[in-house]
Amino acid sequence: MAAELEALPPQEQDIERRKRVDTWLDAGHGCCVLRGPEIAAMAQQALKHFDGVRYSLLAWVIMPNHVHVLFRPTEGQAVSKIVASWKKFTARRILDAADAATPSLGAVPKPVWHREYWDRFIRNEKHFRTVVEYIHNNPVKADLVARPEDWPWSSAGAPVS
Repeated sequence: MAAELEALPPQEQDIERRKRVDTWLDAGHGCCVLRGPEIAAMAQQALKHFDGVRYSLLAWVIMPNHVHVLFRPTEGQAVSKIVASWKKFTARRILDAADAATPSLGAVPKPVWHREYWDRFIRNEKHFRTVVEYIHNNPVKADLVARPEDWPWSSAGAPVS
Protein backbone atom coordinates (compact mmCIF):
# COMPACT_ATOMS: atom_id res chain seq x y z
CA MET A 1 0.00 0.00 0.00
CA ALA A 2 2.83 2.44 0.80
CA ALA A 3 4.40 1.69 -2.57
CA GLU A 4 1.12 2.51 -4.32
CA LEU A 5 0.97 5.88 -2.57
CA GLU A 6 4.59 6.68 -3.39
CA ALA A 7 3.90 5.94 -7.06
CA LEU A 8 1.36 8.77 -7.16
CA PRO A 9 2.37 12.36 -7.91
CA PRO A 10 3.25 14.17 -4.63
CA GLN A 11 0.19 16.45 -4.77
CA GLU A 12 -2.12 13.39 -4.92
CA GLN A 13 -0.49 11.35 -2.14
CA ASP A 14 -2.11 13.16 0.80
CA ILE A 15 -5.52 13.08 -0.87
CA GLU A 16 -5.29 9.34 -1.49
CA ARG A 17 -3.91 8.67 1.99
CA ARG A 18 -6.85 10.55 3.52
CA LYS A 19 -9.36 8.60 1.39
CA ARG A 20 -7.86 5.32 2.56
CA VAL A 21 -7.87 6.31 6.22
CA ASP A 22 -11.49 7.50 5.94
CA THR A 23 -12.51 4.19 4.37
CA TRP A 24 -10.69 2.28 7.12
CA LEU A 25 -12.33 4.35 9.87
CA ASP A 26 -15.79 4.14 8.31
CA ALA A 27 -15.46 0.37 8.25
CA GLY A 28 -15.21 0.51 12.06
CA HIS A 29 -11.59 -0.56 12.40
CA GLY A 30 -9.40 0.50 15.26
CA CYS A 31 -10.32 1.48 18.79
CA CYS A 32 -14.01 2.38 19.08
CA VAL A 33 -13.79 4.12 22.43
CA LEU A 34 -16.47 6.64 21.39
CA ARG A 35 -19.13 3.97 20.75
CA GLY A 36 -20.59 4.07 24.26
CA PRO A 37 -23.46 6.54 24.65
CA GLU A 38 -21.99 8.10 27.80
CA ILE A 39 -18.63 8.74 26.13
CA ALA A 40 -20.20 9.98 22.88
CA ALA A 41 -22.43 12.36 24.85
CA MET A 42 -19.44 13.66 26.82
CA ALA A 43 -17.46 14.24 23.61
CA GLN A 44 -20.41 16.03 22.02
CA GLN A 45 -20.78 18.26 25.11
CA ALA A 46 -17.06 19.06 24.96
CA LEU A 47 -17.47 20.29 21.39
CA LYS A 48 -20.48 22.42 22.33
CA HIS A 49 -18.97 23.88 25.53
CA PHE A 50 -17.17 26.90 24.05
CA ASP A 51 -19.44 27.29 20.99
CA GLY A 52 -20.02 30.99 20.54
CA VAL A 53 -17.03 31.87 22.72
CA ARG A 54 -13.84 30.39 21.25
CA TYR A 55 -15.42 29.23 17.98
CA SER A 56 -18.64 28.83 16.06
CA LEU A 57 -19.56 25.18 15.78
CA LEU A 58 -20.99 24.57 12.31
CA ALA A 59 -21.25 20.77 11.97
CA TRP A 60 -20.00 17.70 13.81
CA VAL A 61 -20.35 13.97 14.18
CA ILE A 62 -19.02 11.68 16.89
CA MET A 63 -18.32 8.31 15.31
CA PRO A 64 -17.34 5.17 17.28
CA ASN A 65 -13.66 5.62 16.38
CA HIS A 66 -13.23 9.22 15.19
CA VAL A 67 -14.76 12.69 15.17
CA HIS A 68 -15.43 15.23 12.41
CA VAL A 69 -15.88 18.88 13.38
CA LEU A 70 -16.46 21.92 11.19
CA PHE A 71 -15.98 25.14 13.12
CA ARG A 72 -14.93 28.76 12.69
CA PRO A 73 -12.45 30.03 15.31
CA THR A 74 -13.28 33.40 16.80
CA GLU A 75 -10.79 36.24 16.39
CA GLY A 76 -7.56 35.48 18.23
CA GLN A 77 -8.27 31.76 18.74
CA ALA A 78 -5.95 29.18 17.14
CA VAL A 79 -7.34 26.01 15.58
CA SER A 80 -4.49 24.00 17.14
CA LYS A 81 -5.31 25.21 20.66
CA ILE A 82 -9.03 24.53 20.23
CA VAL A 83 -8.41 20.98 19.01
CA ALA A 84 -5.81 20.38 21.76
CA SER A 85 -8.35 21.53 24.35
CA TRP A 86 -10.99 19.09 23.06
CA LYS A 87 -8.50 16.24 22.97
CA LYS A 88 -7.10 16.92 26.44
CA PHE A 89 -10.51 17.23 28.09
CA THR A 90 -12.06 14.19 26.41
CA ALA A 91 -8.96 12.02 26.88
CA ARG A 92 -8.98 12.73 30.61
CA ARG A 93 -12.68 11.81 30.84
CA ILE A 94 -12.25 8.67 28.73
CA LEU A 95 -9.31 7.49 30.85
CA ASP A 96 -11.28 8.21 34.04
CA ALA A 97 -14.14 6.08 32.69
CA ALA A 98 -11.69 3.32 31.80
CA ASP A 99 -10.26 3.43 35.34
CA ALA A 100 -13.82 3.10 36.66
CA ALA A 101 -14.13 -0.05 34.50
CA THR A 102 -16.95 1.27 32.30
CA PRO A 103 -17.96 -1.94 30.44
CA SER A 104 -18.75 -0.32 27.08
CA LEU A 105 -15.24 1.10 26.71
CA GLY A 106 -13.21 -2.04 26.26
CA ALA A 107 -9.46 -1.45 25.96
CA VAL A 108 -8.53 2.23 25.77
CA PRO A 109 -5.28 3.11 24.01
CA LYS A 110 -2.82 5.56 25.51
CA PRO A 111 -2.64 8.17 24.22
CA VAL A 112 -6.36 8.27 23.46
CA TRP A 113 -6.00 10.63 20.48
CA HIS A 114 -3.44 10.79 17.71
CA ARG A 115 -1.23 13.81 18.06
CA GLU A 116 -1.99 15.15 14.59
CA TYR A 117 -5.27 16.08 12.98
CA TRP A 118 -6.39 16.99 9.47
CA ASP A 119 -7.62 20.47 8.86
CA ARG A 120 -8.67 22.28 5.74
CA PHE A 121 -9.84 25.67 4.64
CA ILE A 122 -13.34 25.96 3.23
CA ARG A 123 -13.01 27.64 -0.16
CA ASN A 124 -16.59 28.67 -0.92
CA GLU A 125 -20.26 27.96 -0.21
CA LYS A 126 -20.31 24.84 -2.39
CA HIS A 127 -17.29 23.40 -0.58
CA PHE A 128 -18.91 24.26 2.78
CA ARG A 129 -22.12 22.38 1.87
CA THR A 130 -20.12 19.40 0.59
CA VAL A 131 -18.18 19.18 3.86
CA VAL A 132 -21.34 19.47 5.98
CA GLU A 133 -22.99 16.73 3.91
CA TYR A 134 -19.91 14.51 4.26
CA ILE A 135 -19.88 15.00 8.05
CA HIS A 136 -23.59 14.36 8.45
CA ASN A 137 -23.59 11.32 6.17
CA ASN A 138 -20.66 9.63 7.93
CA PRO A 139 -22.91 7.43 10.17
CA VAL A 140 -25.00 6.45 7.13
CA LYS A 141 -21.90 5.57 5.12
CA ALA A 142 -20.71 3.44 8.06
CA ASP A 143 -24.10 1.63 8.17
CA LEU A 144 -24.85 2.87 11.70
CA VAL A 145 -28.18 4.52 10.77
CA ALA A 146 -30.39 4.88 7.72
CA ARG A 147 -30.65 8.69 7.84
CA PRO A 148 -28.13 11.27 9.14
CA GLU A 149 -30.64 12.82 11.54
CA ASP A 150 -31.08 9.43 13.25
CA TRP A 151 -27.53 9.54 14.65
CA PRO A 152 -27.73 11.19 18.08
CA TRP A 153 -24.09 12.31 18.22
CA SER A 154 -24.29 14.71 15.31
CA SER A 155 -25.48 18.14 14.29
CA ALA A 156 -27.48 16.56 11.43
CA GLY A 157 -30.78 17.02 13.24
CA ALA A 158 -30.15 20.70 13.95
CA PRO A 159 -30.11 23.56 11.43
CA VAL A 160 -26.63 24.56 10.22
CA SER A 161 -25.70 28.23 10.11
